[in-house]
Amino acid sequence: MAEQDDKARLLLAALDAYDARFADELMLEMTPAEVNEVGPDGRTPLLRAVDLGSYALVERVVDRGGDLTFRGADGRDALALAWHWHETGAEAELRRRTGATGPVERERVEDRFGGASEELTFGGVTVRDGHAAIATYLEPDYGIARTFGELLARALAEPDVDRAVWDATTYAVHAHHGLAAWDMAVALHGRPDPLERYFGAEVLRFIVIADRLNEVDEDDESPYNTPLVDLFLPWLERETDRRVIRALTAGLSNARDPRADEPLLALSRSDDADTRTWALSGLSYPAAANCPEAVAAVVERLGDEDPRVRQAAVAAFMWGPAERSSVIADALAERLTDEDLDVRVMAAVRLALRDDPRGDGVIAGLGPVDEETWYRWDLATLSAYRRRRAEEKEAEAGAATER
Repeated sequence: MAEQDDKARLLLAALDAYDARFADELMLEMTPAEVNEVGPDGRTPLLRAVDLGSYALVERVVDRGGDLTFRGADGRDALALAWHWHETGAEAELRRRTGATGPVERERVEDRFGGASEELTFGGVTVRDGHAAIATYLEPDYGIARTFGELLARALAEPDVDRAVWDATTYAVHAHHGLAAWDMAVALHGRPDPLERYFGAEVLRFIVIADRLNEVDEDDESPYNTPLVDLFLPWLERETDRRVIRALTAGLSNARDPRADEPLLALSRSDDADTRTWALSGLSYPAAANCPEAVAAVVERLGDEDPRVRQAAVAAFMWGPAERSSVIADALAERLTDEDLDVRVMAAVRLALRDDPRGDGVIAGLGPVDEETWYRWDLATLSAYRRRRAEEKEAEAGAATER
């Protein structure tokens, strides 16, 4: 019983700290009853996560079996509670609950897995205002299917496209309407409101990604791939809004169509860091095929002022044939002293995958690796590569002995 109580206390502490990773690790070791234990305040961990306003926390708890039917002392289940917060307003509800007076501290926070939100602290209580995104995420589990127009209107109510509700609504369009959403999204590409155009571009991009993920063979091309490129290329030529340009760049990057290579080269030099990042992702394919222009563009961005762009540039050199390009290797070696740890480690891994030892010291000097670090999967790839190389050498040595 004491161990169970300790797990419950740790889970609540992780939720209150907005530590989705640690909360998820705890729930993996908990029974469904423990995940849904009612705390002293009458709330389950799911209701607590909804109160906290974190899309990422709610997603983790639901994924681990959070009880969607439980109602708190106020009679609200998780969906009703999310809508209550959103409709009341996070600040108004926070003031009502605390009874405190004075100014509210506000801070914009970025959640790698849940989009941006505003964090409010008042009366010793901290919450985030991601409740519209939470409600959008939860509705399918309650059997509620929204129309395309309803989801579009919900996104447009938030002018900041980096907020979590935009990710939630564009995902929900596919969840509710599937491939039938294609024509509705295409119809938005000529709208005068750039936010409507952005929504359409994001929905179309997600349809292609989701359709590809459903293919049994990873090399199969989505039937929507060519139509997307046919639409996005002329659209990009006339588009002026940087948010929409970013979405179009992301779509062309995902499409893996050679027709996108030339515009992606130009977009890799955009004055918008997010656009440059997406363009580099798309250039990883021609760079892997040793296209000189693509390689040169990625090498140029290895010195970008934005660390996220440098990370994307390093990542673009993950794939490629077995030949050893000294231009690429030397450019990666220059990043071994980068001020950004992710860039340093990613560059070191890519050198090691080329059997270049110059980055081995960076890798050897790493401590414990957090599960949410960008380079965790890179290290796993390197570990698998080194095991395979060791097995090959052992087999070669055995064959030589037999001869």
